[in-house]
Amino acid sequence: MKEKIWAFLCHLGYNMWQDTTDYLLFERDVWEEVVADLRDAGCNMIVLDVGEGVRLDSHPEIAVRGSWTKDEMKTELARLRDMGFEVIPKLNFSATHTQWTGPYARKISTSEFYAFQHDVVCEVAELFGRPRFFHIGYDEEFVEAQQNYPYVALRQGELWWHDLTVLCDCVESCGCRPWMWSDYLWKHEEEFLARMPRSVLQSNYFYGSFDETTGLPNAGSGARQYEILDRHGYEHIPCGYLQCVRENFPGTVTYCKKYLNDNLVLGYMQTVWEPVTRQSLEKYRDAVAMFRKARQIYAD
Repeated sequence: MKEKIWAFLCHLGYNMWQDTTDYLLFERDVWEEVVADLRDAGCNMIVLDVGEGVRLDSHPEIAVRGSWTKDEMKTELARLRDMGFEVIPKLNFSATHTQWTGPYARKISTSEFYAFQHDVVCEVAELFGRPRFFHIGYDEEFVEAQQNYPYVALRQGELWWHDLTVLCDCVESCGCRPWMWSDYLWKHEEEFLARMPRSVLQSNYFYGSFDETTGLPNAGSGARQYEILDRHGYEHIPCGYLQCVRENFPGTVTYCKKYLNDNLVLGYMQTVWEPVTRQSLEKYRDAVAMFRKARQIYAD
C-alpha cells in the first residue's frame, strides 16, 4: 500500500493577486519554524509556489528584490529532503494569478507567453530534480475572481483547453505529472468530464463546514465535486483551508475517508493562503495543529 501524501502548500513568491510587491514577501526564520512544525505534525510533502521567488536564468526579469538564487534554492531543497519532505514546485498559470510573470502577465495565449511558459517550467523542473508532480495552478479563471482587478483577462472554450494542453504537454516533457486545481469542474461539469485527461492530478477544494452527524460537506462551492471526481475515476488530492472554517481540514479528511475511494485519494493538502511572514505565523501554527488532528483522524 502506497504511503499517503500529506502535503502543505506554501508560497515563496506571493505575487499571485492584484496587490504585488517589488520585494520577496518571505521571511526565512519564520519558514524554518513552519517546516520544522510541519515535519513534527507528519507532513511529508511541501508544495512550494515559486512564482517570482527564484532568479531564473531564462527570465531574470521576473525576479524581485530578495528573490533567491538557484544555488540558494538547491541548498534549501537538499535541507528539506534531509528533513524527510518531498518537495513539489508550483507555478500558477491561471490568467487570474499570473502577476508573478511580470511583463508576460498581459501576453497570455501569445507565442511570446508560450515560449516564456516553456522556459520557466523546464528550468524549475530541472532545478527541483524533475519531481514526480508539477502543480500548474489554473484556478479561479472567471470574472468574479477578477472583479476588482484594473485589468481583466480570462480564457474560455477552446482557447482554455488549448492552453491547458500546451502546458500539460510541457510539464510531461520534463518528466513530471501535471497537478491542477479542479474548480473548472464547478461550472463546466459535462465538458470537464468529457475532456480532462485522467493523467492530470486533480485538487478540488471545499473550505466550508461538514455536517456533524453525517460528515458530509454542507452547501457551498466545491461541496459535491469530490464525489464527482471520485465517481469518474480521477486521482485527486483534496485541499483544506482553516480561515473560513477552522476545522475544515479535519472535516475534509473525515469525509473523504468515509465516503470516497481511498485508492483514488492519493493524499491530502492543507494551506493558509498567507505569505510566510511573522505577521502570519499564528495562522500557520493553527494550520499545523489542524494538520496534526487530521492525520490522527486518518490513522484511527
